[in-house]
Amino acid sequence: MLFLSRSGKINTPQFLIPESLHNEGNFVVSLGNVVRWLGQQAEALGVEIFPGFAAAEMLYNDDGSVKGVATGNLGVGKDGQPTDHFQLGMELLGKYTIFAEGSRGHLGRQLISKYKLDEGRDPQTYALGIKELWEIDPAKARPGHVVHSLGWPMDNATYGGGFLYHLEENKVTLGFITGLEYSNPWLSPFEEMQRWKTHPAILQVLEGGKRIGYGARSITCGGLMSLPKTVFPGGALVGCEAGFLNFARIKGSHAAIKTGMLAAEAAYAAVTSGRQHDELADYPQAFAKSWLFDELDVSRNTKQWMKKGLALSSIMNGIELWMLPKLGIKAPPWTIHNRVADHATLKSAADCPQIAYPKPDNKITFDRLTSVFISNTNHEEQQPAHLTLKDASVPVSINLATYAGPEARYCPAGVYEYVKNSDDTSRLQINAQNCVHCKTCDIKDPTQNIVWVTPEGGGGPNYAGM
Repeated sequence: MLFLSRSGKINTPQFLIPESLHNEGNFVVSLGNVVRWLGQQAEALGVEIFPGFAAAEMLYNDDGSVKGVATGNLGVGKDGQPTDHFQLGMELLGKYTIFAEGSRGHLGRQLISKYKLDEGRDPQTYALGIKELWEIDPAKARPGHVVHSLGWPMDNATYGGGFLYHLEENKVTLGFITGLEYSNPWLSPFEEMQRWKTHPAILQVLEGGKRIGYGARSITCGGLMSLPKTVFPGGALVGCEAGFLNFARIKGSHAAIKTGMLAAEAAYAAVTSGRQHDELADYPQAFAKSWLFDELDVSRNTKQWMKKGLALSSIMNGIELWMLPKLGIKAPPWTIHNRVADHATLKSAADCPQIAYPKPDNKITFDRLTSVFISNTNHEEQQPAHLTLKDASVPVSINLATYAGPEARYCPAGVYEYVKNSDDTSRLQINAQNCVHCKTCDIKDPTQNIVWVTPEGGGGPNYAGM
């Protein structure tokens, strides 16, 4: 666990590292590979999987309960009209529908709004994780070695941290996480990640290596205080769809698995007793009695402290995650609340210092488009853009005028670009084919004018080894 300055580092003694960051006995693996393997096991048990078909629309019963979902239509042109290759989407109906779309799920967002599932909860808060896969010099490979960092290149008021995991076959996976509550609209999470790689502690691992993968994804990290109600008539939210990730561990896969199991057990009990389309109350009750609740309770303030700056958060998280457990106190006796949504934290560009980022050297640091290329991202170019605007005038009249066009910087894929018209006015160009589905625009847009919807099934990044 490193605390970084511009060129120096402080290596945290092992005995001071909180238990939540200890990974002894675990495996460093590609989650993509694990999920592919799990899919094979599920199909062997008779589970039907529909790869290449995105759940695009909610279906409701007359009484307002969830009936199921519909997959998106295929073969729709940019004008919204069917082409010669048109194929109508399918309706998938169920007695209960479990939603597991991950962070900022398209349908989950609608469900939370429709059923007011976040009423009385703290606003959800997010981070953006940008990740790369490298093949490194075999002499530098340390399979199983894990590095986390805080500090540079972030300032004290802005949360950000890095990770580097040594995999097998001389590979490392590394990335940088930026809290999306940042206030300076000139900040670029992608560029901060590229700068972070130039720190001597990281550079020494990468020099002589080759970057072979790139990706980005939002992380739901509000924890218990931002967790919405997870059940509603006819369905439930599990995993990062709801926000079960433990930010103190920077891990959520185990929570997704556990909540999926709890929801499945509740649904099985309901269906076998003849019920359907009601609330699976057994699921949140089982969660409240589980080890996962206890784990999240310990770290319920972690992200909230990080919003208060590196120095204070390091002290308070050290107390809550390290000292209190040593004293036999399982969870902090106090609660810190978050009252402001991430999209509402940006300041005017005129009130913030501009940030000059160095040009990429194409050896250690790279540009966005080169990065998107190795994410194997692909969308059918003739389909309607899946990045939509509620009001097409807002990007220029508000985002550009007040915040200097932040979407051109917070997007890690070069999707948003302000270009000049022939009359010297500006317009926002959306390069939707570049989108890696991170959902940052849907989260951080200051007016919440950008809405991410599902593209044609199968579109998006196709990660290998990530």
